[in-house]
Amino acid sequence: MKNEYTLVKDQRTLEQVCSEEANTPWLCFDTEFVGEKRYFTRLCLIQMSTPRHQYIIDPFSISDLSPFLALIQDPGICKITHAGENDYRLLYQAYGILPQNVFDTQIASGFLGYRYPVSFKRLVEGELKISLSKSHTVANWETRPLGEKQLAYALEDIMPLPALWQQLSSHLEKKNRLHWAEEEFLVLEKADFYDRDPHQEALTSNLIRSLNRKERLFLLRLFEWRRKTAETKDYSKEMVLPAKLISHIVRAMRSGKDALRDNRRVPTKIAMDHWDTFMELYSRPGTPEELAVLQQVPAETEEDPREELLLEMLYLVIKFQCLENQVSPSMVLSRNNLKQAKNDPEFIESYFGSGWRKELLGSTFTKWVSQYEKLGVVIKNDEIAIRIQTE
Repeated sequence: MKNEYTLVKDQRTLEQVCSEEANTPWLCFDTEFVGEKRYFTRLCLIQMSTPRHQYIIDPFSISDLSPFLALIQDPGICKITHAGENDYRLLYQAYGILPQNVFDTQIASGFLGYRYPVSFKRLVEGELKISLSKSHTVANWETRPLGEKQLAYALEDIMPLPALWQQLSSHLEKKNRLHWAEEEFLVLEKADFYDRDPHQEALTSNLIRSLNRKERLFLLRLFEWRRKTAETKDYSKEMVLPAKLISHIVRAMRSGKDALRDNRRVPTKIAMDHWDTFMELYSRPGTPEELAVLQQVPAETEEDPREELLLEMLYLVIKFQCLENQVSPSMVLSRNNLKQAKNDPEFIESYFGSGWRKELLGSTFTKWVSQYEKLGVVIKNDEIAIRIQTE
């Protein structure tokens, strides 16, 4: 693999390069970014290759990335990435754009016997027998000027992609699974894949179920205050308020200022500097919108041993079918997804009612999940079967 490239460091060169590549059939790209100690991830470098040439784009010295973004949005150009979800999320959040016509080698590999997610290094070694150095994985991409070794490392993330794309595409076509991968690629082109519920942190915390309504409201608001403060200051949320302190703060509020100040797990400075804010968040009556959010908190239920065993059996059926067909089980769904499916007809239909999951698991599995409450295990005549029991 040759490492010749053009370093694009000004607006005019970027516009010229993107104009010349406007009709390219495909491009490979990757980004280097920094997200530590900040709320907004900073794009530091873009690596791009086409059938014509390789480029490294320095976004620090370019005021308008629109020419490059237009290529990402062009449905006539196939965008080839590895773990492109991270790159597309960054571009969506920073510039509001969505990709079209994508091929992701990490997703493709999940349908070909690789564990998902597989590292780029391992996949390249497995498919192309090429060893990547990956020596600058934790390089400081914000420094300028960038050294030649850093730039050479950055190129390693795109140089194997064309051959990898061709090889994985060929494997998928031979197994008649290219349409399976393409179905998953389409997910990367949808805004709702990157959008996040602003209350997700609170609703998915292990803490919220054990709280009373007043404390739940406070937790909801505390997460929101933490997020908005981080966004305003462009700090990481951990810099605003470490997550490990949140449960201690929530539980101490009911006993007042002294209890929070004297809590040995909460630094006194945090307790005193933010007390007025915490108290206002704790005392304010809930709005209809907030109460509606709290309605989404699942009710506390006792574990049903029979239900847990059935769920585990269904999950093992998925894993066995994946093993037999060399598909990574994590591509299908997680245990948590399976728990969600048994109570959500829309989820069942969207996940199992059509597409590659139905092809892999069959209509019987969909019936099992959709009629979960009627499932039973029959052990008879040296056979073990999962069946829908009829009255």
